[in-house]
Amino acid sequence: MLDILLSILILTGAIFTFIGSLGLARLRDFYTRLHGPTKATTLGVGCLLIASAVFFSVRDEGVSLHEVLVTLFLFITAPVSAHLLAKAALHLKLKSLAPTPLPDSDTPSNSSD
Repeated sequence: MLDILLSILILTGAIFTFIGSLGLARLRDFYTRLHGPTKATTLGVGCLLIASAVFFSVRDEGVSLHEVLVTLFLFITAPVSAHLLAKAALHLKLKSLAPTPLPDSDTPSNSSD
């Protein structure tokens, strides 16, 4: 049963990591490339670290907290670093390749009359 759980965690982690890496390589602009490593790869590495923690906790006598701490650190720092990278790109006025929506003529404007 443990082997099945570890296999599922490792395969899930590998798939998420591969998809995140593929997104980083294939997407066209900075803002869309930012999602690859910050979303999918974080989940993939998290699954791999949890599988490692379960394996070494069962194999050794005590609970393996090193991997749990690394996973926690990863889940805390990845969104913060992605936010700071996006803010820096906005500050540098880095253009996105996504089309900007045109304002609707049906919606009232915010100008005061």
